[in-house]
Amino acid sequence: MRIWRLFLGDIKFQAIYGFYLLYGIVTFSYGVLLLLLPQAWRAKAAVAMIYSDPAALGLVFMGAIILLEKSQRVLNALAVSPVNVRDYLIAKICSLCLISVVSSLVLAIIGGLGNLLMIAAATTVTSLIFSLLGLIVGAKISSLNHYMFAIVPLEIICFVPPLVYLFEPLSWLTLHPLCGAIALINESSSSLSYDFSRLVLLSFILFAAAQKSTSRMWQTLGGVKI
Repeated sequence: MRIWRLFLGDIKFQAIYGFYLLYGIVTFSYGVLLLLLPQAWRAKAAVAMIYSDPAALGLVFMGAIILLEKSQRVLNALAVSPVNVRDYLIAKICSLCLISVVSSLVLAIIGGLGNLLMIAAATTVTSLIFSLLGLIVGAKISSLNHYMFAIVPLEIICFVPPLVYLFEPLSWLTLHPLCGAIALINESSSSLSYDFSRLVLLSFILFAAAQKSTSRMWQTLGGVKI
């Protein structure tokens, strides 16, 4: 029940600050672009769009969300409430995941991709990974410029190999776990259980790291360590 209330609170927060309007515009723009592309290009373009934008939503926006919560003293209130860090993290990543999945399914339909259930599942776990990465970095930043600079190395590591793999599936790139994510979205995975298990394992590792970094952030709210 506590997680559900936090989840609804996050949805309301994101709606007030225009996240849904923004992603409605982004999804509409991508959809129009897909329709303008030749039919033969649409599927690959849709996969690239889904992976690099809706699925990666949390990495891009998590810093802004945390900074807004800090400026409005939302985190200060949560830190002294019965809410624990685990509940906070689950609600946060699930609320962003909702936007990611809805947007990705719209693009998948326009792009002519087939297995929507597979795409939804792959987008879900990929969104969780990117949101957790954003939380880990966001817990340590003090300004939006600082956050945007800090995530550049992550963007290179997380985007370049998988997008290269999408168009040139070199065998050695399969060592990168997120290449499994793009293979699942593209419906070209050679082993669904292997790719999903690696992504789920990575999610659990990142969740533990995010829980630790968020706990430290809550302990130092207000400039002093509690």
